[in-house]
Amino acid sequence: LTGIPREQRAFQYLLAHAIPGDPHHILQTFDQWSYHCEHLSCVGPAKGRIVERLLLERAPLRVLELGTYCGYGTVLLAQGLPPGARLYTVEVDPQHAAVAEKVIRLAGFHEQTVELIVGPSEDVIPQLREKHGFMKADLVFMDHWKRCYLRDLRLLESHQLLAEGATILADNVLFPGAPHFLQYAKTCGKYRCKVHRASLEY
Repeated sequence: LTGIPREQRAFQYLLAHAIPGDPHHILQTFDQWSYHCEHLSCVGPAKGRIVERLLLERAPLRVLELGTYCGYGTVLLAQGLPPGARLYTVEVDPQHAAVAEKVIRLAGFHEQTVELIVGPSEDVIPQLREKHGFMKADLVFMDHWKRCYLRDLRLLESHQLLAEGATILADNVLFPGAPHFLQYAKTCGKYRCKVHRASLEY
């Protein structure tokens, strides 16, 4: 009714209630908004703990996120990076990217740590090395359109953008579901697969 997009309303709430430069508090404030005001399709705290545990175990130096949305996952990933690590995040929607950029900077992450790239993943991935200096990902977090998961994984493979022993973390593969991606990951012989059971966010 206000004509202000939901994501922008969530950011206004962050500005009013979150502590700038405190990534953990930024995420908590996002959670408060999504629990009590309006649902946002962010990772959320339950699945967030899986992400945090993997970051701690793997200590990746180069991380690629596909699907920035409001920047919740980006802040979650960035706060768990080891010193000297770099996160590249890709968002197709310019309006969502504009909100995410403000959220990422509000959380205290500068461009040397987090680079936000606006554009369709199928266009961005082939240009990552040449245009953005991205070499090989130690960890990839897929949280964009489920129908793009398999295509983008194959793009990463064909452009040799996955480091030896890289971790691919894909959200919502069971519901709403990415069956072709899941089948490929399980049967192609390149990956060891583990499904983490979780409820939908919020």
